[in-house]
Amino acid sequence: MPITYEICIRGRASRRLLRPLFDEFTIEHDGNGDTRLVGDIVDPAQLHGVLARLTDLNAELISVVRTIPSPGRPAPTATT
Repeated sequence: MPITYEICIRGRASRRLLRPLFDEFTIEHDGNGDTRLVGDIVDPAQLHGVLARLTDLNAELISVVRTIPSPGRPAPTATT
């Protein structure tokens, strides 16, 4: 069963840059100018692959949070 994760990276990453690599994720920009990716991950290997793609883009990781889906926005439950 997939688990929803929220991954935050420093800075306002372009949707044009991220969309081909993270098509299955929702991409948002917060008020601090950082980028938030939210999507389902099926297993640890996929999570590591997503994080490796961000590393390849030289993205500065702020947080990776496992969330519980809820109406509207996912609610963070734990930080990794």
